[in-house]
Amino acid sequence: MLRATSRATARPALRRLLVGAAASVAAAGSLTAAPPAAYAQADAYAQTDATGLPSPAARPGDGPDRDHLTVTVRGAGGGADGTFELYCDPDGGSHPDPGGACAALERDTRWGQDVFAPAPEGGFCTMQYGGPATAHVTGTWAGRPVDARYDRRDGCQISRWDRLVPLLPDMRATGKG
Repeated sequence: MLRATSRATARPALRRLLVGAAASVAAAGSLTAAPPAAYAQADAYAQTDATGLPSPAARPGDGPDRDHLTVTVRGAGGGADGTFELYCDPDGGSHPDPGGACAALERDTRWGQDVFAPAPEGGFCTMQYGGPATAHVTGTWAGRPVDARYDRRDGCQISRWDRLVPLLPDMRATGKG
């Protein structure tokens, strides 16, 4: 009797073990069905530094995928108006502070978030006016296309602008914001 009881209790455990093993084999088999491009993309994501950005070895440097932005500023005054080119890693271009601008962008770049995203709709913004300055940023950042517009019409927009100083001019320093 003892023998029959131990067999009866062993069968469900054996069944769970076999079903679990079969599921593991099926999952492993599905990994091999992924296209080679998926492995290359996963490898690029795996080569990141502590900030979540691609490690220096994985960054494109001077290649066609190099981070490049065109920043057009209007209404800022004080010599801040104009169109500037910015290259990052290595930093350069006609931007007045390429090192600071690239550092500000890298500081705010997070996996799954758009550093250039507009302010959320329906948010509560202070009704303050930060001046007539506007900016338009286009190009490529972290391998993604950028087409973002900035102004200083309320507290949310001022905060969004100030977060990207020195990519955008510091209006607080000029007393205009």
